[in-house]
Amino acid sequence: MQVACPEKWRDNKTEKQGESSGRKVGENKLLTAAKRYQPYGQKKCKTCKQNLHQDALFCQGCAYVKGICSMCGKQLLDVSKYKQTNV
Repeated sequence: MQVACPEKWRDNKTEKQGESSGRKVGENKLLTAAKRYQPYGQKKCKTCKQNLHQDALFCQGCAYVKGICSMCGKQLLDVSKYKQTNV
């Protein structure tokens, strides 16, 4: 008797029936994946070298002070007449 939708993993005669395919039961795939997401490790700001949490060129602080887009670096605002001080 043949099944309409056979399970392909059972057709492999080299493995024993009931044996797992190498996956651990209850493992967290986010932690054991080969390419793991690292939120603060991939990019740094071009100006201040601060770690970025997104795929950008500049951090939000440096982008705001320069008047540019943090993602692409395009000039958005002319800040030459602005008084931007820390005090």
